[in-house]
Amino acid sequence: MLALGTVSLVTDVSSEMVTAVLPLYLVTGLGLSPLGFGLLDGIYNGFSALVRLVGGHFADRGGGRHKWVAGLGYGISALCKPLLLVAHSLTPLGAVLAADRTGKGLRTAPRDALISLSSTPETRGRAFGVHRAMDTAGALLGPLVAFLILRATVDGYDAVFAVSACVAALGLLVLVLFVPGGRAPAAPGQRPTLRAAVGLLRRRDLRRITVCALLLGLATVSDSFVYLLLQRRLGVPDRWFALLPLGTAAAFLLLAVPLGRLADRVGGWAVFLAGHGALLLAYALLLTSWHGTGLLCLVLALHGGFYAATDGVLMAAASDSVPERLRSSGLAVVQTGQALTRFACSLLFGTAWTVWGDRAALAGAAVALAACAAFSLTLRPARTVTA
Repeated sequence: MLALGTVSLVTDVSSEMVTAVLPLYLVTGLGLSPLGFGLLDGIYNGFSALVRLVGGHFADRGGGRHKWVAGLGYGISALCKPLLLVAHSLTPLGAVLAADRTGKGLRTAPRDALISLSSTPETRGRAFGVHRAMDTAGALLGPLVAFLILRATVDGYDAVFAVSACVAALGLLVLVLFVPGGRAPAAPGQRPTLRAAVGLLRRRDLRRITVCALLLGLATVSDSFVYLLLQRRLGVPDRWFALLPLGTAAAFLLLAVPLGRLADRVGGWAVFLAGHGALLLAYALLLTSWHGTGLLCLVLALHGGFYAATDGVLMAAASDSVPERLRSSGLAVVQTGQALTRFACSLLFGTAWTVWGDRAALAGAAVALAACAAFSLTLRPARTVTA
């Protein structure tokens, strides 16, 4: 668990260095419109949906391939980082980001399956919380490193991308050397199939969790848009923009383990929905006329609390409804649906911002999130899902 958490920590330093500067690089540096940025951001966050099922399926078919399928995903993402140095227009950037998200899609389900299989139902929420806390420590360090590089170098963006590539390679090395493999190969006659994985949706609890994740994902505005909205509202200088994700990461880091433990006690369902309530409150605050440091701190704290209450908690809750031999591909089914709806949200939000402006776009997202959350309250599983 600690070795896998270290891999995620190092890899997130690399990823968040890029994520922290990418919105400003694309919108200010390359002059993309909100619609163009929404398209690229949708690719960056949603393209992995196309390969998550593939990654989960191959990990389960081998039984013990969870580590190696995850390693392939980490390797692809690491190779994409230096390519950002030569991609300076919409088409090549889209291709590089799509390849990077392909790597993320391949690794996410096998990694979460390793966490799930190494814990018990009674401690699964805490296990995911510990992993997400370590992962978020990397997310906390990444923007800080990017900020320091931007201040210390002339060609700041290129330097960020180059250092990110080196850090990603280090994370891959830690995975290969220190993370143990998965379980033994499946017994004859039990070879997992994609049809069997999708067939898990016949289970009422898993189906309801998946539908809930899809609906709420459709109204979850991308992090990058949240930071751009904050910058516009508060006039944050460009040189400080890379530090905005630090607030989200700090709140996530502080709350991931406590909320994971809470999910173990009261069930992941309630915690997951409460997290979206925190996100809705953040949207509402951004729509008010309030300005100042207090708004910045509170929105970022709520944003981080949203992730702490939903990211690992969702996987912990879904794990209880997925058998071990289909654990990786079963979790991938949930992740795929959520990624697809968030991809759609990025496109819709970017379009709405371009046509009607940022405030109208955010108001629409807030109304949609409130409606989806209200409907999700009716989808409570027949039994309490043990995270």
